[in-house]
Amino acid sequence: MQMKQKMYEMYKGTVERVTGPRTVSAFLEKGVLSVPEFILAGDNLVSKCPTWSWEAGDPSKRKSYFPADKQFLVTRNVPCLRRVVSIEEEYDAARAEVVLDGDDGDEGWLATHGVEASSSKEEEDIPSMDTLDIGKAEEIKSIPSYFGTGEKQDEEEDIPDMDTYEDTGDNSATNQPSYFIAEEPEDDNILRTRTYDISITYDKYFQTPRVWLTGYDESGMPLEGELMFEDISQDHAHKSVTIEDHPHLYGEKHASVHPCRHAAVMKKIIDVLVSRGVEPEVDKYLFIFLKFMASVIPTIEYDYTMDFDLGSSSS
Repeated sequence: MQMKQKMYEMYKGTVERVTGPRTVSAFLEKGVLSVPEFILAGDNLVSKCPTWSWEAGDPSKRKSYFPADKQFLVTRNVPCLRRVVSIEEEYDAARAEVVLDGDDGDEGWLATHGVEASSSKEEEDIPSMDTLDIGKAEEIKSIPSYFGTGEKQDEEEDIPDMDTYEDTGDNSATNQPSYFIAEEPEDDNILRTRTYDISITYDKYFQTPRVWLTGYDESGMPLEGELMFEDISQDHAHKSVTIEDHPHLYGEKHASVHPCRHAAVMKKIIDVLVSRGVEPEVDKYLFIFLKFMASVIPTIEYDYTMDFDLGSSSS
């Protein structure tokens, strides 16, 4: 599998080197972005959602067709409170899988958001707008205060009754009463919060955004690849999500959501919006993109919902 992936990346890199970047818009027709459109959509994301910012990355990995200070987008220290398996069990119980695109079998996307599965194949092949919350104006949602004080302990602790103890005059440590002995709390009662840095690059070959993840445990230590897979939908782990080097950074490996189906899924979403009388605007592309990306990383609480209109409704 690794050899096959390396051969594919070599082929993909060769094609990218000999072909120029897309400069003509095909947003509505194919669900892809040109380089200027990606920059426009990135500027809008940063403007509407301050948790995101442009980054320059390592100078040696700079792409000449992007501004030096706008090589990729990033948001950092995003909390991840639960492992995916816990919510997938809940969704399975509720029969809540919605197929966004399953025509290719192994490349299907699943939106696990607690929406009942459709009985019609035609309905299964298009994303649910209710699932994606598209077209609804909402206030910016800041990341919840997960690091608060938690539940309050009882104000009154069990205080030992001094009358129950007999004064023997012996103050040695061996005769200290048992209530001075501290007990370690149960590990099951401790919330262990992981955090993630999420970045979005432009994939020149597929002409779409590409998401990259690097995770950290509760002590701030980088997560190994297998541990990051615990926070990725198991329908995508090891299949449409792989561990690779970041195209703009050196250092630890990143989990990457493969972009081979991004354009097809985005095209379906755009078609649904158009059928509802909405004219999608290209600068809103990344907002829509991050909505459907939540099906892959449903427990990573990145801030992707903000107050904006996807486009104007035709009269």
